[in-house]
Amino acid sequence: MRIFDPHIHMTSRTTDDYERMRDAGVRAVVEPAFWLGQPRTSPDTFADYFDSLLGWEPYRASQFGIRHHCTIALNPKEANDPRCRGVLDLLPRYLAKDGVVAVGEVGYDSMTPDEDEAFRAQLEAAKEFGLPALVHTPHRDKVAGTRRSLDVVKESGLPPEHVLIDHLNELTVEMVLESGCWLGFSVYPDTKMDERRMVALLQKYGTDRMVVNSAADWGRSDPLKTAKVGVAMLEAGFGEDDVDRVLWRNPVGFYAQSGRLELSEGEPDAEYAGNTVRRGG
Repeated sequence: MRIFDPHIHMTSRTTDDYERMRDAGVRAVVEPAFWLGQPRTSPDTFADYFDSLLGWEPYRASQFGIRHHCTIALNPKEANDPRCRGVLDLLPRYLAKDGVVAVGEVGYDSMTPDEDEAFRAQLEAAKEFGLPALVHTPHRDKVAGTRRSLDVVKESGLPPEHVLIDHLNELTVEMVLESGCWLGFSVYPDTKMDERRMVALLQKYGTDRMVVNSAADWGRSDPLKTAKVGVAMLEAGFGEDDVDRVLWRNPVGFYAQSGRLELSEGEPDAEYAGNTVRRGG
């Protein structure tokens, strides 16, 4: 199977993960800008981080035949930190760059006024730059957070087909289906969704606009969860075309709306900024 993981934080993963992902069928990824765990102290630290998403990570992925893209945003959690608010002024510099295929992750963490302001501002930026938006739904009070996210998206005037609402579960899938937005599901070892629950949702609601990701990061997560969902789908009676739709054509269809998706295979550069990934004989 061919796999496009549309939400994975490779900055947090080892180079060995890229090799394992390639062997499992992963050929392309999108890495959304997110909170790194350690609070950042100024917009300058975001600039270095965004630069790495557009430089080092695409290089590192290319060494294993994987196309790397990213989304850029001030994430919901750090929208509450006044030291980070200046990032909103930095975004236009990055949203104009090749390799940036959406604005994200945006949305809510604790549904504060500061998060609401940043969310609305970044949806406006998505409209200005003609980019899709990747929306993070909160891990706490998910139903209310998802409903509020859909309200803000509607108020923004951004077409629903340009919006992917992520981290959904059984309690939120129907409201997003009705909205016309794309539906994102994160599959984790212990939290969020698992393979069995994901397959059950696909059996109930079909494969249209359904997008599955690993959302792997520095926590306990698994960058091969997309492949494991594909295997679970086949074991449950789905055909290879169904798997290809969910794991490849759907995420490609969503991010291709940016006009910046590049999926052709090319020869990787030997090094990046004087550094290499493949060392030794």
